[in-house]
Amino acid sequence: MTTPEWLKPGIYGALLGAAFVGIVGFSWGGWMTGGGADKMASEMAQDEVIAALVPFCLDRSRTDNERIAKLATIREASSFKRRDAVMEAGWATMPGSDGPNRELAQACIEGLELDAS
Repeated sequence: MTTPEWLKPGIYGALLGAAFVGIVGFSWGGWMTGGGADKMASEMAQDEVIAALVPFCLDRSRTDNERIAKLATIREASSFKRRDAVMEAGWATMPGSDGPNRELAQACIEGLELDAS
């Protein structure tokens, strides 16, 4: 099939325009793929779950009989080892889970610092 000469500029313009709109939309327009949206939703859900569990972690720290010794251990630990100290204290382990949650331990540290002051 041959395309008339007068139609070729319109076809080229439509193709270039579509490519331009796609590039601008995904770069600056805020468009995203389904996989990107799923990843963002999963991260947001995880963040919200951790935020909801921080009061549980803080409550476990308040009711722990060895609270003072464990808090001293956490305070003495270097800043990058504090999360491990909270995990070893058992405050970041949820009932029914196999082990402590690293993100919950980090969020709990921030709550403990607010709680201690």
